[in-house]
Amino acid sequence: MTDVQHLLPEASRRRLEALMLVPQHIRAGAMKGERRSVRRGTSIEFADYRDYTPGDDLRRLDWNVYARLDKPYIKLLEDEEDLAVHVLLDASGSMDWPPAADDRPGAHKFLFAQRLAAAVGYIALRNQDRLNVAPLDERAGFGPVRGRGQTLRLLHYLHSLSAAGTTDLNAALRRYALREKRPGLLFFISDVLAPAGALEGLQALLAKGHEVALLHVLSPDELEPPLAGDLRLIDVETGQPQEVTIDATLRGLYQQRLAAWLHDLRDGCARRGVHYLQVTTDSPFEKVLLYDLRRAGLVK
Repeated sequence: MTDVQHLLPEASRRRLEALMLVPQHIRAGAMKGERRSVRRGTSIEFADYRDYTPGDDLRRLDWNVYARLDKPYIKLLEDEEDLAVHVLLDASGSMDWPPAADDRPGAHKFLFAQRLAAAVGYIALRNQDRLNVAPLDERAGFGPVRGRGQTLRLLHYLHSLSAAGTTDLNAALRRYALREKRPGLLFFISDVLAPAGALEGLQALLAKGHEVALLHVLSPDELEPPLAGDLRLIDVETGQPQEVTIDATLRGLYQQRLAAWLHDLRDGCARRGVHYLQVTTDSPFEKVLLYDLRRAGLVK
């Protein structure tokens, strides 16, 4: 298995094969897709083909293609809806954890985020949705694209990314809200470890009509730090050192502040209508799609 394929192994693809992304608020698309449009247009402009599935109108079959390839394809027209799917990756230095030489339990945070992005992207492409993927920095994004034939390109793109440096999440999310004119179902994958958080940026996305899901990725040792004694801690984003003594009192204070931070973030998302899912990297990434997002009503 290549490094690229390791992001989304064949066994994972099979488990995701039957899934579809489902927004809570249907938005009319700009082109074709596998879902029925809320519009009732009369355009007969040809757009693309997709595989025939049982229940499709046989009048939509392209019999010429069937005669040549011995495989049924349905013609798609311009007025058929697609869903715009946006996947935003936090690629700041805090996502580069744990260090490569570390033997802490759980997957690397950014690798886990890449796999989530690959899985969401694969479901979108398989269902002919319009996919955009972007890191929250100055690097170019991937898309918009459609069709499962783009899967390998998506995996190569995600594999090319790495996490480093600092990112103002609010500013980066606001920039994306201004830049992308097509609202849709937006997945923001991040640890949200930024001084000002991300709620203001998420509000900017909502104001542009996006339906937003925050996949809050944390490492097990961020929830239960395996540290004790006199330590010199280094901020992975800024490089700033901090001398600390970790004892029972400090550990208890950390747990209190962590619980308060998670409560405020979860509550802030709920008040704004943002879907919030906390996930840890010691769980299978497919579980987020097969269970968590399905329970949230965003996948069926």
